[in-house]
Amino acid sequence: MERTEEVEKLASLCKNMGADSAQAYIMARQLSKRADQISDERNISRMDAMDYLLQLMISGRQGEVPDSFESKNSEKTDTE
Repeated sequence: MERTEEVEKLASLCKNMGADSAQAYIMARQLSKRADQISDERNISRMDAMDYLLQLMISGRQGEVPDSFESKNSEKTDTE
């Protein structure tokens, strides 16, 4: 898939999730760029990287926090 076509499809997804047109295109370009970065950093396919990002975006939209994002220091302690 061409990058332009990919960005168009990602922008459409972002719009369907509530972003306005300008935001959707910015988000789409960022997702595409970040997929490249994650693919290189983790030595995984770009498709796997994009899948990870889309799942993360969908989870976040639903108000879910992935386990990998939860801080071990975020537990509240009673110090009183």
